[in-house]
Amino acid sequence: MGPYEILSRLPDAETVFVAEETGPVRNDTGTLAMTADRTLAEVPDPDIVLVPGGPGQSDQMDNETLLGWLRAVDSSSTWTTSVCTGSLLLAAAGLLEGRRATSHWLALDELKRLGAEPTGERVVFDGKYVTAAGVSSGIDMGLALLGRIAGDERAQVVQLATEYDPQPPYDAGSPQKAPAHLVDALRARSRFILT
Repeated sequence: MGPYEILSRLPDAETVFVAEETGPVRNDTGTLAMTADRTLAEVPDPDIVLVPGGPGQSDQMDNETLLGWLRAVDSSSTWTTSVCTGSLLLAAAGLLEGRRATSHWLALDELKRLGAEPTGERVVFDGKYVTAAGVSSGIDMGLALLGRIAGDERAQVVQLATEYDPQPPYDAGSPQKAPAHLVDALRARSRFILT
C-alpha cells in the first residue's frame, strides 16, 4: 500500500490494480482484499509496473500468464519495479538477469539463484529496474522513484503530505541490527531455506 500511496500522487497518474481476473484479490493472510480493476490483458502498455511480494509470491513463480505479461509489458514500460519478494517474480520472468537488485533479506540467495546480483540495500536502481527490500522499504522506493520522475521537491512535498517520518520504536529492522537469536529464529522458519 505504501508505494501506491506515494506513486498515485505523481502528476496525472492513473493507478490501477491488475490481476488475471477482475475483482477482489486477498492478501496472503486473507485479512485484506484489494480490488483488481482490470485484467492483465486489459493493461498492455503501463508506464510503471509495480510487483508486490510477500508469501503469496511463491504460488506465482510458475504462473506463465503473469510472467509472460511481465515480459511483454517490460518491453514498453518506463519503470519496472518491485517490493519485497516481488523481485523474485521479476527475476523468474528473466528481467533481472545480471542486474543489481534487492529483496527481503531472507530471499537474497534465491534472487541470486534466479540470475540477479543481490545487494542488501533498501532500494536499488539498475537502469529502469527499481527493487525494494522488505515491505517497509516500499515507501522509500516510491519516494525515490517519484523524485526521479517529478523532481526532488515534488517528492519532498509528497513525503510531507503523507507525514513519512519513520521513527521505529525498535532498531531490529535488519539482520545486522537485530539480536542474533531473532535472526536465527526467522531463518529457521523461512521458506527460502533449502534443506
